[in-house]
Amino acid sequence: MSARVASPRFLALAGTVVLWASAFPAIRVGIDGLGVAALSFLRLLIAAVALLAVAPFAKVRLPRRGDLPLIILCGATGMTAYQVLLNWGEVHVEAGTASLLIAIAPVFSVLLGSLFLGERLTRNIVVGSVVALAGAAVVSLAEGTSGFSVSALVILGAAAVQGVYHFASKPLLRRYTGLEVATYAMVAGTVFALPLIPATWRATVHAPATALASAAYLGLLPSALGFVIWAYAVARLPLAVSTAALYLVPPVALIVSFVWLAEVPRPVALAGGAISVAGVILISRHQQNRHPTNVPAVDASEPQGATCA
Repeated sequence: MSARVASPRFLALAGTVVLWASAFPAIRVGIDGLGVAALSFLRLLIAAVALLAVAPFAKVRLPRRGDLPLIILCGATGMTAYQVLLNWGEVHVEAGTASLLIAIAPVFSVLLGSLFLGERLTRNIVVGSVVALAGAAVVSLAEGTSGFSVSALVILGAAAVQGVYHFASKPLLRRYTGLEVATYAMVAGTVFALPLIPATWRATVHAPATALASAAYLGLLPSALGFVIWAYAVARLPLAVSTAALYLVPPVALIVSFVWLAEVPRPVALAGGAISVAGVILISRHQQNRHPTNVPAVDASEPQGATCA
């Protein structure tokens, strides 16, 4: 058993969870010295350059011209909009709490799939979606002094656009690997973020070393390396195992945030996060029932509602 857990595929999956969880507190550190715009652009740029450097060795293919509209949608939503909204929200929302809110992204991807991809809307999906959204509402209320926190709603917007990314990437993942789709989307997202260059330049000139190090960490490790080892792990593990591992991202993020930033989450936020995760688990049971055995290698690279910060 210990040899199996220490195998490269399980280590890669564990590494993905830790990297994506650590991104939430790293964002808080980067925002303090760089601001939302600069941190968003630098992270995207560094990740795109790193993935392009890996592309020849990973045999990443050029995309077909007909797939460019979907790639553009993935880049605009899952990369550019997601980074800006998450960074903006984390200006006032604690890192651990942000991870709890982002965890409901699968709700949006599954609902969009039901509306536009003809996927059947089952009882598990409906009930799980209601439960997950109710949990997110509890977390949002916990962040506000009188009603919903605006910053919490911004992070819910980040979860929504990440859900759009997962929805839009599904057709692409029938023809490309998860690493290829991530590379295409990251490059497209960087292009959409080019208007942030002036603000990035002004902020970078006076940014402290800790903020610059945080941007480099976010781009190289959670974004670039995280997608590489995620693609490696899920292509070699059962879908249920890889999906279940992603439920560990919020609790690991809470632990890392406590150790790194001394953040102590509110009990109400923890309760709401637990409710949200329960709803997402209920939804994922529907997805697992649809693919009980022998998931194709390319489809296995799909981030099944991945909580990638």
